[in-house]
Amino acid sequence: MRATIPLLCVALAPALPAVGEEVEARLALDVKDAPVESIVRVLVELGGRQVVFDPGLDCSLTLKLHDARWRQALETTLRACGLGHDETGGVLWVATTARLRQEAESRRRLKEAQPPERGRGLAVYRLSYARAETMLPLLKRLLAPHGDVSVDPRTNTLIIRY
Repeated sequence: MRATIPLLCVALAPALPAVGEEVEARLALDVKDAPVESIVRVLVELGGRQVVFDPGLDCSLTLKLHDARWRQALETTLRACGLGHDETGGVLWVATTARLRQEAESRRRLKEAQPPERGRGLAVYRLSYARAETMLPLLKRLLAPHGDVSVDPRTNTLIIRY
């Protein structure tokens, strides 16, 4: 049997912001032994975000905040439970920090395994005071691995694909 724990959350009106400044709500929060999912749900609602929880999160918190920004309260709450978040398009994914690192490493390896995009850009430079053939080795060292340099000796032109 699971007992429900009431959450007390009061959003305070912010001072008038400067022109172009984003308004961030401040809150007061006082909970005892509340599940982290409930606390985070209240905080993301206040921040206008959506949330997805990784399965198997089990942490209860007691906290008392006064006049805190919702983002700061979220970061502190997650850190207290050894959790972190990844935000994409207004949706927060809450998981353990180890799981988030593992996912980031997996995405990085997948990106490295994909062939580089070719044909992004082309630049043509006609040289007047240097020979294109002598510039070729220098440019090849400076280019990214997927780039290519070729020479047209008839017109003393460098053709760079990047």
